[in-house]
Amino acid sequence: MSLDLSHYPHLAKANIPSELRQQPKHNLKLIAKELRLFLLNCVSQSSGHFASGLGTVELTVALHYVYNTPFDRLIWDVGHQAYPHKILTGRRDRMTTIRKKGGLHPFPWPPESEYDTFAVGHSSTSISAALGMAIAADKEQKNRKVVAVIGDGALTAGLAFEALNHAGDIAKDLVIVLNDNEMSISENVGALNSHLARLLTGSFFNSIRDNGKKILSNIPPIKELASKAEEHIKGMVVPGTIFEELGFRYIGPIDGHDVDTMVETLSNMRKISGPQILHVVTKKGKGYEQAEQDPIKWHAVPKFDHTTEKLPESKPGKPSYSAIFGNWLCDMAAKDKNLVAITPAMREGSGMVKFSQRYPEQYIDVAIAEQHSVTLAAGLAREGKNAVVAIYSTFLQRAYDQLIHDVAIQNLPVLFAIDRAGIVGADGPTHQGAFDISFLRCIPNMIIMTPADEADCRNMLYTGHIAKQPATVRYPRGAGIGKAIDETMTALELGKSRVMREGKKVAILNFGSLYGEASIAAERLDATLIDMRFVKPIDEKAIIKAAGEHDLLVTIEDGAVAGGAGSAVGEVLQTHKVLCHLLKLGLPDEFIMQGTQQEMYVELGIDADGIERAIKNF
Repeated sequence: MSLDLSHYPHLAKANIPSELRQQPKHNLKLIAKELRLFLLNCVSQSSGHFASGLGTVELTVALHYVYNTPFDRLIWDVGHQAYPHKILTGRRDRMTTIRKKGGLHPFPWPPESEYDTFAVGHSSTSISAALGMAIAADKEQKNRKVVAVIGDGALTAGLAFEALNHAGDIAKDLVIVLNDNEMSISENVGALNSHLARLLTGSFFNSIRDNGKKILSNIPPIKELASKAEEHIKGMVVPGTIFEELGFRYIGPIDGHDVDTMVETLSNMRKISGPQILHVVTKKGKGYEQAEQDPIKWHAVPKFDHTTEKLPESKPGKPSYSAIFGNWLCDMAAKDKNLVAITPAMREGSGMVKFSQRYPEQYIDVAIAEQHSVTLAAGLAREGKNAVVAIYSTFLQRAYDQLIHDVAIQNLPVLFAIDRAGIVGADGPTHQGAFDISFLRCIPNMIIMTPADEADCRNMLYTGHIAKQPATVRYPRGAGIGKAIDETMTALELGKSRVMREGKKVAILNFGSLYGEASIAAERLDATLIDMRFVKPIDEKAIIKAAGEHDLLVTIEDGAVAGGAGSAVGEVLQTHKVLCHLLKLGLPDEFIMQGTQQEMYVELGIDADGIERAIKNF
């Protein structure tokens, strides 16, 4: 898109926050208006996260206007909403490169900008990180302010509550902005509460409050009475009692799209010491009608024509692995009334919409609470339910102890449908599903399955569902190779591989979604191709046989080589004292940046050409 700033005359004068702070306060509404339009034009041309950023435009302007960023620390939770922040912090001209290979990072990323104070991507980390910075600021004694912005969805995670509890206890200077985009802006969040927010942060109220508490501190009965009176009076007009109980000064709720009120409120809060919470109510997708009406659909978007207010219709093609899982779930639920499927707030992404509508009594969304989802499944399994946890690979990392302590030690029959395994593409290092094979493989009692195609995925889900122990099926983002799917479900023999092609000298052992690339390389090299199917239990007989008949074994996996499936093959060879050359291909020992799946396969040398080249070089 054209970056002609003549359409954004006020935004053009605010390329970085110090320039924004030089603007007169009465210009902020115009800057916010132009910022929203710029964001709309950018994302419609480049794709990316959309609705969240539209909802935080005024909040972003107010925060950078009031706080002396980057000296004052501003931490965004998750980071979906941080596009306006990037635009205002010197990256405006590069916004069309966001989420692309070599372009701007999809989330706040410290190596990219000094204004990105903490790397984020997973939810609910902001308060803990901000509290650490607030403690450091207190020791530093330079009057550095720290602000965390967290959404109401992210506040459901246990980590956020742990941080709130600690922050209220140690009472360091910390401002938490609760961005509430679920509640509509109704009468109780209008003029009255905006006035209340000004009152509660104003010098007169706080002088009376603090001095009054000092005067009454030596009269315990009166102090207790005054405290209870304040609590109950505030509890009647603002929903902040729980935060006050945790030790926070609660302000709000206020209209998150009223930039003048937010600037005044934040300016007052900046003068107050101790932990504070500002509750702002915003509309996800604000300013773009279709995104306001359906923020889930418009959360992350492909390129689109914003003048039509319609997303491009997806072309019919191969079903995604998420859709295959969702269809299997519906078919399985029709046969098994004991099936219960759980998601930590990823219904749409995990392909569970149809299931949730058809079988609402067998569907549980625990919100953003991965640890809880796993232990909840363990509890259900203990009572005879057939629990299925649908979870992204990168989010399963957050529930590792529960996986071991609550599921595996008790050998409970919980099936983990691990979506977005391997390279996911544009969301970058926080979302690549690189590590699940490595961290699952060392857990006793665990079955690990890696489907090479859609039909195998369906059968593996069934195999894991009827297994009497913990089982995982890991599958990639997007579609597979186009293998036809039989409606019947067949249980696979545990730990049994299949030979897909007989060749000479080289045997390629494929684990999972890179089967298509491995197949092309095997044809070119006249190599044997074995689809291993299982990482655990692994087919030891097939490995030993292949080692005895070939000069070189090559393992291929869309996961970390360190501790991965290739390492499992190496362990088999060592255990059985089999001498054979072994080449392990997969993801290197580094965090993989953003780019399309195919771009990253090429860069990492795990596409067909890269596999062929690596074998020849070896």
